Amino acid sequence: MGIVDEDIARVRESTDLVAVVSGYTQLKRVGQRWSGLCPFHNEKSASFSVNQAEGLYHCFGCKASGDAITFVREIEHLDFPGAVEWLAAKAGITLRYTERDESEGRKRQNRLFSLTEQACEWYHQRLRTGADAAAARSYLRSRGFDADEVARYRIGWAPDDWDQLVRTLKASHDDLEAAGLGFLNRRNRLQDFFRGRILFPILDERDRVIGFGGRKLPDADGPKYQNSRDNVLYNKSKALYAINWAKADAVASDQIVVCEGYTDVIGFSRAGIPRAVATCGTALTEDHVRILKRFTRNIVLAYDADEAGQSAAERVYAWEAAHDLRFSVLELPAGSDPDDLARTDPDALRSAVEHPRPFLEFRVTRVLGAADLSGPEGRARAAESALEVIAEHPDPLVRDQYVMELADTCRIDATQLRVRLEDVRRNPRPPEPERRRRGPDRDQDRGDDPGSRPAPPRRPPLGDGVEREVLRLAVNQPELAAPFLEDSFFRHPTARAALDQLRRNDTLAQAVEDAPPEVADLLTELAVEESTSEPGDVLARFASEVGRRELAELESEARASPDPLAYSDVVAWLKVTLDHLRHPRAEVETVTQLLAFLRDRHQHARG
Repeated sequence: MGIVDEDIARVRESTDLVAVVSGYTQLKRVGQRWSGLCPFHNEKSASFSVNQAEGLYHCFGCKASGDAITFVREIEHLDFPGAVEWLAAKAGITLRYTERDESEGRKRQNRLFSLTEQACEWYHQRLRTGADAAAARSYLRSRGFDADEVARYRIGWAPDDWDQLVRTLKASHDDLEAAGLGFLNRRNRLQDFFRGRILFPILDERDRVIGFGGRKLPDADGPKYQNSRDNVLYNKSKALYAINWAKADAVASDQIVVCEGYTDVIGFSRAGIPRAVATCGTALTEDHVRILKRFTRNIVLAYDADEAGQSAAERVYAWEAAHDLRFSVLELPAGSDPDDLARTDPDALRSAVEHPRPFLEFRVTRVLGAADLSGPEGRARAAESALEVIAEHPDPLVRDQYVMELADTCRIDATQLRVRLEDVRRNPRPPEPERRRRGPDRDQDRGDDPGSRPAPPRRPPLGDGVEREVLRLAVNQPELAAPFLEDSFFRHPTARAALDQLRRNDTLAQAVEDAPPEVADLLTELAVEESTSEPGDVLARFASEVGRRELAELESEARASPDPLAYSDVVAWLKVTLDHLRHPRAEVETVTQLLAFLRDRHQHARG
């Protein structure tokens, strides 16, 4: 399965390698060859040579060599089919594929990309010239955007109307929904997905529009940000805003900066740092990390990693080990963010990017910076808090380096700190916010003798994910979440405990008061967190996740059964249902059917 060999050969024959390479480095003719500075490594004298007749290149410095397809793969960080498609698009060649389904799928994908590109241009022109976009233009000017930036980032405006975009594009309902540009409303009419928002187009590494991030105007109703829903082209767990603009500088500087917002990315670029990207309404995921490591091994987090706590540290350390990466943190002046600093003190922002703190160093420094080191008691407390942070790192050599530095800072013998560190690793304490909330006398307030019974085991924290999003709906919009609140649908023990508290109490305040510390903290966080996802999208993803788990169990039962064919009908139905669940038009009906099936299965298992 792949591109037809004849078409690959036609792409090679039709490509002028000199023209392609000249897009990345200046070439001069030297005899029968073309020569220039190598685009793959830094050099002062030209060692990169191109044979135009043969369509081959070679660098005598770094030894990079190959044909046009190899060059595009390396310079654009694409796989083989992606590089061929990139060159084919330049040459105006329509590719054929060895499997009919793949060929049809590529045609549909290209059709959807054409729609998102048309939508991006329509939104952009609406911002530039539309009378209804005056307030949006004024807001952007107040945030320091000039016409060049608006044009470069293709910023647009979605009018506050029902269906202007979908009527303009004149495409099928299926394609408009699949591209995330429209949806069927309650009257079964197709309407625009984005309305009354400034739009930041999100492009993939090949400069194709995959989705949009929409920001409301300050005085408008609704959530501050609305992102495209996951669809055929866009997956928020993999999407990185500005990766198309950032990748070249990331490779050249061997560093990439990850921040939280679109305007932060643009602020970095204003300050001469065009290697910043942003996640799209979600925390950094391992899929994001896999994409980033194709360009660099050095990832700088431009948000407060200390606030992310232990769960974030565990993920970062695991990613460092699994992917051979180095995470560091941008240390900014208190109360500032990259967008603000780019306008007020760009030199300070550039200096921070040039000297980021290693992840663990940043967290330890934050602990010590907040401590009182003027007396013995304060230094002892500071050392204890710092050891809890150091204990999270998986590498004993790294831990010991920080122990020795801590010994000097707090004037405590390093041997004593090592002994205490091992004790902390064997018996980790609850996170600091929980200890403060629980307090030393909480058990006595309940009339219990804390010494007469062991403390109940702590449940692990509930990280980012669809279970958390469903619980947030249960707290804030219980009528929407009610059909999904089945204990067996939730895998995380803290999520199940939170669900139990909500069910057993009439009000959220009562549930928080009655809950164990980690559950009370979770419920409180959910009550104040602002969701960036549409409720229907959250519930559809949750149903799909539970359904996939059920499918895996059914297939496992079938393999162990003496009559595996007895499972074939239900397995086939579940696979088709999960596949339909990806289609926005089928969501309500399909989710309802899937929920009924899952409840019946789970009740049968219990009964």
